[in-house]
Amino acid sequence: MPTSKGQSTLEVPAPAVAIRVAVLTSIAMMAFAANSILCRLALKNTSIDPATFTSTRLASGALALWVLLTFRQERQTLHYNWPSALALFGYAAAFSFAYVSLSAGTGALLLFGSVQATMIVTGLLRGERLSFAAGLGLALALGGLMALVAPGVEAPPTMGSLLMIMAGSAWGLYSLRGRHSADPVLATTSNFLLAVPMALVINGIYIPWANFDPQGLLWAMLSGTLASGMGYILWYAVLPKLTSTRAAVVQLSVPVLAALGGIAFLGERLTLRLVVSAAVTLSGIALVIISKSSSAQTKST
Repeated sequence: MPTSKGQSTLEVPAPAVAIRVAVLTSIAMMAFAANSILCRLALKNTSIDPATFTSTRLASGALALWVLLTFRQERQTLHYNWPSALALFGYAAAFSFAYVSLSAGTGALLLFGSVQATMIVTGLLRGERLSFAAGLGLALALGGLMALVAPGVEAPPTMGSLLMIMAGSAWGLYSLRGRHSADPVLATTSNFLLAVPMALVINGIYIPWANFDPQGLLWAMLSGTLASGMGYILWYAVLPKLTSTRAAVVQLSVPVLAALGGIAFLGERLTLRLVVSAAVTLSGIALVIISKSSSAQTKST
Protein backbone atom coordinates (compact mmCIF):
# COMPACT_ATOMS: atom_id res chain seq x y z
CA MET A 1 0.00 0.00 0.00
CA PRO A 2 1.40 3.42 -0.93
CA THR A 3 2.38 5.70 1.90
CA SER A 4 2.14 9.44 2.20
CA LYS A 5 5.19 11.60 1.83
CA GLY A 6 7.56 11.36 4.79
CA GLN A 7 5.92 8.18 6.18
CA SER A 8 8.12 5.10 6.39
CA THR A 9 6.74 1.70 5.28
CA LEU A 10 8.73 0.15 8.12
CA GLU A 11 7.09 2.26 10.81
CA VAL A 12 5.65 0.12 13.60
CA PRO A 13 2.02 0.93 14.52
CA ALA A 14 1.59 2.53 17.94
CA PRO A 15 -0.63 -0.31 19.30
CA ALA A 16 2.05 -2.87 18.40
CA VAL A 17 4.69 -0.83 20.22
CA ALA A 18 2.44 -0.52 23.28
CA ILE A 19 1.82 -4.27 23.34
CA ARG A 20 5.54 -5.00 23.00
CA VAL A 21 6.40 -2.64 25.85
CA ALA A 22 3.68 -4.18 28.04
CA VAL A 23 4.89 -7.74 27.36
CA LEU A 24 8.56 -6.96 27.97
CA THR A 25 7.72 -5.03 31.13
CA SER A 26 5.67 -7.96 32.43
CA ILE A 27 8.50 -10.41 31.77
CA ALA A 28 10.98 -8.10 33.52
CA MET A 29 8.72 -7.85 36.57
CA MET A 30 8.39 -11.65 36.70
CA ALA A 31 12.18 -11.92 36.52
CA PHE A 32 12.50 -9.54 39.47
CA ALA A 33 9.96 -11.59 41.41
CA ALA A 34 11.90 -14.75 40.59
CA ASN A 35 15.03 -13.04 41.84
CA SER A 36 13.31 -12.33 45.16
CA ILE A 37 12.27 -15.97 45.47
CA LEU A 38 15.79 -17.19 44.72
CA CYS A 39 17.21 -14.81 47.31
CA ARG A 40 14.76 -16.11 49.89
CA LEU A 41 15.67 -19.69 49.08
CA ALA A 42 19.39 -19.00 49.40
CA LEU A 43 19.57 -16.64 52.36
CA LYS A 44 16.79 -18.22 54.39
CA ASN A 45 17.01 -21.92 53.58
CA THR A 46 20.75 -22.44 53.10
CA SER A 47 23.85 -21.42 55.04
CA ILE A 48 25.42 -19.23 52.34
CA ASP A 49 26.56 -15.84 53.63
CA PRO A 50 25.27 -12.60 52.07
CA ALA A 51 28.67 -11.47 50.76
CA THR A 52 29.26 -14.75 48.92
CA PHE A 53 25.72 -14.67 47.56
CA THR A 54 26.22 -11.12 46.27
CA SER A 55 29.56 -11.77 44.58
CA THR A 56 28.36 -15.05 43.06
CA ARG A 57 25.19 -13.41 41.81
CA LEU A 58 27.02 -10.52 40.16
CA ALA A 59 29.86 -12.65 38.76
CA SER A 60 27.55 -15.24 37.21
CA GLY A 61 25.40 -12.48 35.77
CA ALA A 62 28.45 -10.74 34.29
CA LEU A 63 29.66 -13.99 32.72
CA ALA A 64 26.30 -14.81 31.17
CA LEU A 65 25.92 -11.30 29.78
CA TRP A 66 29.46 -11.29 28.38
CA VAL A 67 28.84 -14.60 26.60
CA LEU A 68 25.60 -13.21 25.18
CA LEU A 69 27.43 -10.12 23.98
CA THR A 70 30.09 -12.18 22.17
CA PHE A 71 27.43 -13.85 20.01
CA ARG A 72 26.26 -10.55 18.61
CA GLN A 73 27.28 -9.90 15.02
CA GLU A 74 28.44 -6.36 15.61
CA ARG A 75 31.47 -5.83 17.82
CA GLN A 76 31.11 -2.95 20.24
CA THR A 77 33.35 -1.62 22.94
CA LEU A 78 32.09 -1.77 26.51
CA HIS A 79 31.30 1.67 27.92
CA TYR A 80 32.04 1.68 31.62
CA ASN A 81 29.63 3.77 33.65
CA TRP A 82 30.90 3.87 37.22
CA PRO A 83 27.86 5.60 38.79
CA SER A 84 25.46 3.02 37.33
CA ALA A 85 27.72 0.14 38.33
CA LEU A 86 28.01 1.53 41.85
CA ALA A 87 24.22 1.81 42.07
CA LEU A 88 23.88 -1.80 40.90
CA PHE A 89 26.42 -3.03 43.43
CA GLY A 90 24.88 -0.96 46.20
CA TYR A 91 21.48 -2.45 45.53
CA ALA A 92 22.71 -6.07 45.33
CA ALA A 93 24.91 -5.90 48.42
CA ALA A 94 22.51 -3.97 50.65
CA PHE A 95 19.64 -6.22 49.59
CA SER A 96 21.50 -9.40 50.57
CA PHE A 97 22.75 -8.12 53.91
CA ALA A 98 19.35 -6.61 54.80
CA TYR A 99 17.58 -9.92 54.38
CA VAL A 100 19.76 -11.49 57.05
CA SER A 101 17.71 -9.73 59.73
CA LEU A 102 14.48 -8.65 58.00
CA SER A 103 11.38 -10.70 57.33
CA ALA A 104 10.31 -10.99 53.71
CA GLY A 105 7.26 -8.76 54.18
CA THR A 106 9.14 -6.02 55.99
CA GLY A 107 11.96 -6.11 53.47
CA ALA A 108 9.57 -5.85 50.51
CA LEU A 109 7.77 -2.89 52.04
CA LEU A 110 10.99 -1.00 52.79
CA LEU A 111 12.62 -1.87 49.45
CA PHE A 112 9.80 -0.91 47.13
CA GLY A 113 8.69 1.98 49.28
CA SER A 114 12.13 3.55 48.91
CA VAL A 115 12.20 2.72 45.18
CA GLN A 116 8.91 4.54 44.67
CA ALA A 117 10.04 7.51 46.75
CA THR A 118 13.27 7.83 44.78
CA MET A 119 11.73 7.56 41.32
CA ILE A 120 8.51 9.50 41.90
CA VAL A 121 10.23 12.40 43.66
CA THR A 122 12.80 12.52 40.86
CA GLY A 123 10.03 12.54 38.26
CA LEU A 124 8.17 15.34 40.00
CA LEU A 125 11.36 17.40 40.30
CA ARG A 126 11.83 16.96 36.55
CA GLY A 127 8.39 18.39 35.85
CA GLU A 128 6.17 15.29 35.72
CA ARG A 129 2.71 15.76 37.21
CA LEU A 130 0.15 13.25 38.43
CA SER A 131 -3.42 13.52 37.18
CA PHE A 132 -6.26 12.77 39.58
CA ALA A 133 -6.68 9.26 38.10
CA ALA A 134 -2.96 8.56 38.26
CA GLY A 135 -2.81 9.81 41.85
CA LEU A 136 -5.75 7.58 42.76
CA GLY A 137 -4.06 4.62 41.08
CA LEU A 138 -0.84 5.28 42.95
CA ALA A 139 -2.75 5.44 46.25
CA LEU A 140 -4.52 2.15 45.46
CA ALA A 141 -1.25 0.45 44.50
CA LEU A 142 0.53 1.58 47.65
CA GLY A 143 -2.49 0.70 49.77
CA GLY A 144 -2.65 -2.78 48.30
CA LEU A 145 1.05 -3.33 48.88
CA MET A 146 0.82 -2.17 52.49
CA ALA A 147 -2.20 -4.43 53.04
CA LEU A 148 -0.11 -7.32 51.80
CA VAL A 149 2.95 -6.81 53.99
CA ALA A 150 1.98 -4.55 56.88
CA PRO A 151 -0.37 -6.58 59.10
CA GLY A 152 1.56 -8.49 61.75
CA VAL A 153 4.88 -6.92 60.82
CA GLU A 154 6.96 -6.27 63.93
CA ALA A 155 9.27 -3.31 64.36
CA PRO A 156 12.20 -4.15 62.05
CA PRO A 157 15.85 -4.04 63.15
CA THR A 158 17.37 -0.62 62.58
CA MET A 159 20.43 -1.75 60.62
CA GLY A 160 18.47 -4.10 58.39
CA SER A 161 15.91 -1.39 57.70
CA LEU A 162 18.58 1.16 56.76
CA LEU A 163 20.26 -1.35 54.45
CA MET A 164 17.01 -2.15 52.66
CA ILE A 165 16.18 1.54 52.25
CA MET A 166 19.65 2.00 50.75
CA ALA A 167 18.99 -0.95 48.42
CA GLY A 168 15.71 0.56 47.23
CA SER A 169 17.24 3.99 46.69
CA ALA A 170 20.13 2.47 44.74
CA TRP A 171 17.74 0.47 42.57
CA GLY A 172 15.63 3.56 41.91
CA LEU A 173 18.70 5.51 40.80
CA TYR A 174 19.90 2.59 38.67
CA SER A 175 16.52 2.42 36.94
CA LEU A 176 16.49 6.15 36.28
CA ARG A 177 19.98 6.07 34.80
CA GLY A 178 18.96 3.10 32.64
CA ARG A 179 16.38 5.19 30.83
CA HIS A 180 19.20 6.88 28.92
CA SER A 181 20.78 3.63 27.73
CA ALA A 182 20.92 3.23 23.94
CA ASP A 183 22.04 -0.42 24.10
CA PRO A 184 20.54 -2.41 27.02
CA VAL A 185 22.76 -5.50 26.58
CA LEU A 186 25.96 -3.48 26.33
CA ALA A 187 25.06 -1.22 29.26
CA THR A 188 23.97 -4.07 31.54
CA THR A 189 27.07 -6.12 30.74
CA SER A 190 29.34 -3.18 31.44
CA ASN A 191 27.61 -2.44 34.75
CA PHE A 192 27.83 -6.06 35.90
CA LEU A 193 31.51 -6.32 35.00
CA LEU A 194 32.29 -3.17 36.97
CA ALA A 195 30.22 -4.30 39.94
CA VAL A 196 32.04 -7.64 40.31
CA PRO A 197 35.32 -6.19 41.69
CA MET A 198 33.31 -4.13 44.18
CA ALA A 199 31.55 -7.27 45.38
CA LEU A 200 34.82 -9.19 45.64
CA VAL A 201 36.22 -6.49 47.95
CA ILE A 202 33.27 -6.99 50.30
CA ASN A 203 33.66 -10.75 49.90
CA GLY A 204 37.31 -10.48 50.95
CA ILE A 205 36.45 -8.44 54.02
CA TYR A 206 33.74 -10.93 54.95
CA ILE A 207 35.89 -14.04 54.33
CA PRO A 208 36.11 -15.07 58.05
CA TRP A 209 32.33 -15.56 57.98
CA ALA A 210 32.11 -17.00 54.47
CA ASN A 211 30.08 -20.14 53.87
CA PHE A 212 30.10 -21.65 50.39
CA ASP A 213 26.91 -23.66 50.64
CA PRO A 214 26.47 -25.60 47.34
CA GLN A 215 22.70 -25.13 47.16
CA GLY A 216 23.05 -21.48 48.05
CA LEU A 217 25.65 -21.02 45.32
CA LEU A 218 23.27 -22.58 42.79
CA TRP A 219 20.47 -20.19 43.74
CA ALA A 220 22.92 -17.27 43.53
CA MET A 221 24.06 -18.30 40.03
CA LEU A 222 20.46 -18.64 38.82
CA SER A 223 19.70 -15.28 40.37
CA GLY A 224 22.64 -13.70 38.56
CA THR A 225 22.23 -15.26 35.13
CA LEU A 226 18.47 -15.41 34.64
CA ALA A 227 16.58 -13.27 37.13
CA SER A 228 19.14 -10.44 37.31
CA GLY A 229 21.12 -10.32 34.06
CA MET A 230 18.36 -11.17 31.61
CA GLY A 231 15.74 -9.31 33.64
CA TYR A 232 17.82 -6.14 33.73
CA ILE A 233 18.33 -6.22 29.96
CA LEU A 234 14.57 -6.26 29.46
CA TRP A 235 14.12 -3.51 32.06
CA TYR A 236 16.73 -1.32 30.40
CA ALA A 237 15.01 -1.91 27.04
CA VAL A 238 11.57 -0.70 28.20
CA LEU A 239 12.66 2.11 30.54
CA PRO A 240 12.99 4.72 27.73
CA LYS A 241 9.31 4.09 26.95
CA LEU A 242 8.15 4.70 30.53
CA THR A 243 7.93 7.87 32.58
CA SER A 244 9.66 7.89 35.96
CA THR A 245 6.29 7.68 37.71
CA ARG A 246 4.98 4.79 35.65
CA ALA A 247 8.26 2.88 35.96
CA ALA A 248 8.07 3.33 39.73
CA VAL A 249 4.46 2.18 40.06
CA VAL A 250 4.84 -0.85 37.79
CA GLN A 251 7.48 -2.22 40.14
CA LEU A 252 4.88 -2.39 42.90
CA SER A 253 3.70 -5.60 41.23
CA VAL A 254 6.92 -7.41 42.16
CA PRO A 255 6.09 -8.09 45.84
CA VAL A 256 2.69 -9.45 44.80
CA LEU A 257 4.24 -11.66 42.12
CA ALA A 258 6.91 -12.81 44.57
CA ALA A 259 4.23 -13.72 47.10
CA LEU A 260 2.36 -15.74 44.47
CA GLY A 261 5.64 -17.42 43.53
CA GLY A 262 6.13 -18.27 47.19
CA ILE A 263 2.84 -20.14 47.12
CA ALA A 264 3.83 -22.06 44.01
CA PHE A 265 7.46 -22.83 44.84
CA LEU A 266 7.84 -22.46 48.60
CA GLY A 267 4.57 -23.97 49.77
CA GLU A 268 3.24 -20.75 51.28
CA ARG A 269 -0.50 -20.65 52.02
CA LEU A 270 -2.96 -18.71 49.85
CA THR A 271 -4.93 -16.26 51.98
CA LEU A 272 -7.84 -13.91 51.38
CA ARG A 273 -5.58 -11.00 52.35
CA LEU A 274 -3.17 -11.94 49.55
CA VAL A 275 -5.95 -12.19 46.97
CA VAL A 276 -7.48 -8.83 47.93
CA SER A 277 -4.18 -6.96 48.17
CA ALA A 278 -2.98 -8.38 44.85
CA ALA A 279 -6.21 -7.27 43.15
CA VAL A 280 -6.01 -3.76 44.64
CA THR A 281 -2.30 -3.33 43.82
CA LEU A 282 -2.56 -4.52 40.22
CA SER A 283 -5.74 -2.46 39.69
CA GLY A 284 -3.91 0.64 40.90
CA ILE A 285 -1.01 -0.04 38.55
CA ALA A 286 -3.41 -0.49 35.64
CA LEU A 287 -5.15 2.80 36.49
CA VAL A 288 -1.86 4.70 36.47
CA ILE A 289 -0.81 3.20 33.12
CA ILE A 290 -4.21 3.84 31.51
CA SER A 291 -4.34 7.42 32.79
CA LYS A 292 -0.83 8.11 31.52
CA SER A 293 -1.65 6.62 28.11
CA SER A 294 -4.86 8.66 27.87
CA SER A 295 -2.98 11.82 28.84
CA ALA A 296 -0.31 11.19 26.20
CA GLN A 297 -2.95 10.60 23.51
CA THR A 298 -4.80 13.79 24.48
CA LYS A 299 -1.63 15.87 24.20
CA SER A 300 -0.77 14.37 20.80
CA THR A 301 -4.17 15.24 19.27
